[in-house]
Amino acid sequence: MVGRGSCKRQLQAALLRLLCLIPTGLPVRSVDMQRTTDNITIRQGDTAVIRCIVDDKVSKVAWLNRSNIIFAGEDKWSLDPRVDLVTKGQEYSLRIQKVDVYDEGPYTCSIQTQQLPKTSQVHLIVQVPANIYNISEDILVNEGENVSLRCLANGRPEPIVSWRLLNPSAEPLESDEFVEITGITRSQAGRYECKATNDVSTPDVKYVNIVVNYPPFIKDVKSSETQVGHTGVLQCIASAVPTPEFAWYRDEKRLSNTQGIQIQILGFRTILFVSNVTEDDYGNYTCVASNKMGIHNASLFLYKAVLPTIKYPARGPGTGKDINGSACLAQSMWLLLASIACLFFKC
Repeated sequence: MVGRGSCKRQLQAALLRLLCLIPTGLPVRSVDMQRTTDNITIRQGDTAVIRCIVDDKVSKVAWLNRSNIIFAGEDKWSLDPRVDLVTKGQEYSLRIQKVDVYDEGPYTCSIQTQQLPKTSQVHLIVQVPANIYNISEDILVNEGENVSLRCLANGRPEPIVSWRLLNPSAEPLESDEFVEITGITRSQAGRYECKATNDVSTPDVKYVNIVVNYPPFIKDVKSSETQVGHTGVLQCIASAVPTPEFAWYRDEKRLSNTQGIQIQILGFRTILFVSNVTEDDYGNYTCVASNKMGIHNASLFLYKAVLPTIKYPARGPGTGKDINGSACLAQSMWLLLASIACLFFKC
């Protein structure tokens, strides 16, 4: 306690000596002592104005930062080009442009009156927007493995870090700089957002893409019913990461692009065209999808199309032509003509 009292007395003595060194005759005024201590919160990069109001009873005035003299009267002692005075009427304010974190701390407006020295102290608090300075790179992983996500941020006050998968059906993640995903599944693949916020400015946001490899799964097939001489079309659609390779088989024989057979592969879909179908082409076909994670197959069929039977409507009496009756009438006419010819030529 003795040491602290001694330091306090030495500081007061130094302040008095400082005020005695300040030149007189300056247009200065006394500090408005209604609030002797105050806090000013400013965002990094903005301009801070620390106000001090004086009156005619003051003989000397100065600005100090901790034990460093910034201004004595209107004489600038600081070498910092960002710092200047604002003197308008009774105002004797300190202005700091492009405030940074090292500007934070106590600032003292010290005055000398006819009686005793008086001070008004302001504590400058510098806030720094949240900034993500370290985040995981994009990740490629196999299904079932564990994944660690990292998102480190700084700021003043300390920012809150949160993660989320940009998928409406995704479950919420922990709000932490580090996130562990145990046994990742294909549904957890996608774009992950890390957000750091401390209400100083707009949140800082960065992203990590996670690609999950998994084996193929044939999710849709389309068989075909085709007439002889026409083209049969079989289709197979698979889901997989990485993109699968496709193959077509008939029995145990792998098919290729030959006369009458055409295979198309369009990303996750493959189409088999069998042109000018014959009786031998009908039957079972196999679609095979594979990648480095595994293999999956499915059976499809090329069926013979059955032509529909055409049924004519029954005719009622007196409608249409009676084919049997016409035949009988024609036969009778020929017999009549033959008889007349025979009589004419006296057969």
